Amino acid sequence: MDHVMDDIGERLKGAFRRYPTGVAVISAASPAGPVGLTASSVASVSVSPPALSFSVMGTPSARKLLQAASFVVHLLGPKHAALARDFARTGGARFTPEQGWSTLPSGEPILPDALAAMRVAPLQLVPVGDSTIVVAQVLDVFHGPEDGRLIHHAREFITLPFTTLTPERTGS
Repeated sequence: MDHVMDDIGERLKGAFRRYPTGVAVISAASPAGPVGLTASSVASVSVSPPALSFSVMGTPSARKLLQAASFVVHLLGPKHAALARDFARTGGARFTPEQGWSTLPSGEPILPDALAAMRVAPLQLVPVGDSTIVVAQVLDVFHGPEDGRLIHHAREFITLPFTTLTPERTGS
């Protein structure tokens, strides 16, 4: 049975590699300093109360992040492709001056030039296998410049300016 589940797990990963998603970096302050990771699983959950969700794997960065009382979820644009790569891999450059980080009065690291950044506090942590689903209340929202799109697809970060896509209108 484990072999069958392993096969389904690999096929599941393959299916989601075909599905383009937005890219976020989630940051927090920890006793050992700032911590962060790249996530492509951020989703809006509710407007009233304002809430979002994301999931993280059981990495050392994720374990530190999950211990924080609050996080900042940064929705990234095309100028952050290198930063997203750095935060997605072990040993990547993190929180360097060149990346443009600041600190909120509450202590969390923030990227002021992200498309948007949301300061959140966890409402629920749901363990699922080796991952954790986080449902978090949105405490504050900061809008940065609108400068295009950063998409994760087929294990690549793809940048698209706004002019390359023409919206297709649906409905009546």
